[in-house]
Amino acid sequence: MEQLSLFIVVLLALVIPIFMARFKVNNVPTAVAEIIVGIIMGSSGFNLISTTHDLTFLSNLGVILLMFLSGMEIDFELLSRKNNPKGKSHAGKMVDPLKTAAIAFFGVALSAIVLAFILKLIGLFSEVMLASIIFMTVALGVVIATLKEKEILGRPIGQTILLTAVMGEVIPLLLLTIYASVHGGNAGQLWLIILLFVAAIFLLRRFKQPYLWFVKVTKSTTQLDIRLAFFLIFALVTVAERVGAENILGAFLAGMVMKLLEPSESTKDKLTSIGYGFFIPIFFIMTGVRLNLKSLFTNPNALMLLPILILFLFIAKAPVVAVFMRKFDKRNAFAGGFLTATTITIVLPTLQVAQKLHAITSTQSDAFILAAVVVCIVSPIVFNSLFKLSPEDRIKQRVVIMGANTLTVPVAHDLHDNWYSVTMFTDDQEKYNTYKSRAENLTLIKDLSQKTLEDVGAFDGDIFVAANHSDEVNLKLAKLAKASQIPKRIIVRLRQPDAETVEELVKDNIEIFNFINIRSALMRALIESPGVYQIITDTKNILYSATVKNPRYIGKELKDLDFIDSITVSRIRRNGQWLSPHGSTVIEKDDEIIYSGQFNSVDRVRRLLTR
Repeated sequence: MEQLSLFIVVLLALVIPIFMARFKVNNVPTAVAEIIVGIIMGSSGFNLISTTHDLTFLSNLGVILLMFLSGMEIDFELLSRKNNPKGKSHAGKMVDPLKTAAIAFFGVALSAIVLAFILKLIGLFSEVMLASIIFMTVALGVVIATLKEKEILGRPIGQTILLTAVMGEVIPLLLLTIYASVHGGNAGQLWLIILLFVAAIFLLRRFKQPYLWFVKVTKSTTQLDIRLAFFLIFALVTVAERVGAENILGAFLAGMVMKLLEPSESTKDKLTSIGYGFFIPIFFIMTGVRLNLKSLFTNPNALMLLPILILFLFIAKAPVVAVFMRKFDKRNAFAGGFLTATTITIVLPTLQVAQKLHAITSTQSDAFILAAVVVCIVSPIVFNSLFKLSPEDRIKQRVVIMGANTLTVPVAHDLHDNWYSVTMFTDDQEKYNTYKSRAENLTLIKDLSQKTLEDVGAFDGDIFVAANHSDEVNLKLAKLAKASQIPKRIIVRLRQPDAETVEELVKDNIEIFNFINIRSALMRALIESPGVYQIITDTKNILYSATVKNPRYIGKELKDLDFIDSITVSRIRRNGQWLSPHGSTVIEKDDEIIYSGQFNSVDRVRRLLTR
């Protein structure tokens, strides 16, 4: 019987996604479908699967890998102020995703505590802290998958929802560790959890360089990157258990350490394949198998608890809707709030810990799980039905141009609104009066000192352009921008640079715009290749570039790209070398593709390749 149960679970793990793909069940997360099938095949349904030692072991390993991969989902660049750009939402307001998400989650935390006290007052559930943790959790994996499908991860509302979900996974997990320590009688050893973080930092520092070496020497028969990942998992899980923390916190921290090691796409794909390909589906199916709906429906208190839990899981995220509505289109804000109500990945481990501590009965646990399943079915469906994609609602590259003149003002006008948000600064009152009517984002500042520039946010852009008439001023500005370490690219306009200056700027990765060289190059192009000159000077049909980030297109031949008929690929730059593209050219990660076409087509291609 034990072997048969294992066989049925593995078979279901294979069949469920095939069934969902065949009948186009897109609105229900696969994890929820696996739990539902587990309920049908377990003790609540046909009772064809029993809880065996092997299945329990594989299920426990599944939850550890789930938390590890959840840790790898954290994008630390989003949490950095310099990589957390503000963008204009469809509602026409400037949005800081990190600040908006922090305010929204603070509201969720307060709401969760209030709802937990209400549950205790009406006598349905007495553990206030445990209920608060569950009500404030967000299923990060479900949120990321849904946002990717909608293609809004690169837009203000997408990044705000994502950051809210990150907080809704990390903070409840830390609170669960504190709860487990206090409730388990280890409150005096709570400070030892610091050792877990020290161990994580130590592993990160010690394995950064070895990891880079592993990537170079790994072979198909050794897979050193994967071996290192599992070493990190078991090292931090062991440390977590030794200091009285939960093993899921250790696994989550291991995922964060692995993320900070910057693994390659192939490494991430292999780890995801191991987790979601085998172990994690077993965990979700066995969660459904263990649910005992018969006892749930025969228990009046538990039966009363179920609809209240479903309602409270939605109400707990009401502050998200309220905060989002101040920044975004009301329809999309409502949809985004509904999406953050999805709560399954942290709820299940939380309930496992609670049952181990005897802080919750099995019937109450079943009610929480069933409520989370219902919410996880409803939330993505509501989001997909309500959310409307708008071209304006996207994160744009922020370009800061220092200097208003006959060169910079036309450039600011010609940069496409869909891709760039341009801000111009000048300290020249006369230039400001001349160009303020032609450049709506032009700001007059009192001087070009570092303090003034920092106060007005001149360095808070992705691309910094120093384009005054004075070479000396431009060099000073470029060096100040470099010292701020915020702009990803710095461009300096120089009229007559000397060789030493050019060498210094190249060493600092500062790009040079030399007026004399550009003019002679354009004149040569006009004489030798009039068509090329026309392409360069045409503001509507010009050459575009996109750096490949989307794993979907990495490893594909150029001729197999689904949009290749709508563009013309001119060149490909790979590792600083130019390639002449052919149909059989295989695309690699970080390839810069130079192409042309109609703007609607090139805009779509750029979004697809850089996603």
